[in-house]
Amino acid sequence: MTVSFHKFGNNSFPGTGHIKTNGAGDEKYHFLNVPLRDGVDDKSFHSLFHPAMDVYQLHALVLRCGADSLASDKLGSFNLSVKGHADCFLFLISFNVPLMVLGGGGYTMRNVSRCWCYERAVAVGVEFVGVEFVNNLPHNEYYEYFGPNYTLHVKPKPRQNLNSARDLEKIR
Repeated sequence: MTVSFHKFGNNSFPGTGHIKTNGAGDEKYHFLNVPLRDGVDDKSFHSLFHPAMDVYQLHALVLRCGADSLASDKLGSFNLSVKGHADCFLFLISFNVPLMVLGGGGYTMRNVSRCWCYERAVAVGVEFVGVEFVNNLPHNEYYEYFGPNYTLHVKPKPRQNLNSARDLEKIR
């Protein structure tokens, strides 16, 4: 079973991923596309991610964490925060099944570093409940990768979410 959350529409690479495309031959109904438009934010993304994962009671997961969905990605057009991205990861961890985590996507390297640093902390069980994770990073051997502001979190931009409530409901 493959579930793909991705940008879909004109000029979107690779130009595939229509919601009605769900596999072929022996793989029919083993693929779920979740096509999204520009500006998707944490709340909209979670409203689709959680139900999709709840429906399929999987026994193991391979998660490809594409950081190109973060706000401020050079090529991406989504508007997720690092915390919003990691909340999806934490949700999958809660299923308590074998989980392999892979990197992927992300064209603003300092934001990829931020995302994977935060998600690595989530993966090893750093507890964030009721605690605001330190945003100002201490100097370390990787410090230059977090410039120019040397903070952990990427703030969503004030941009329009083109995924209307009606669009999200149709996908759901």
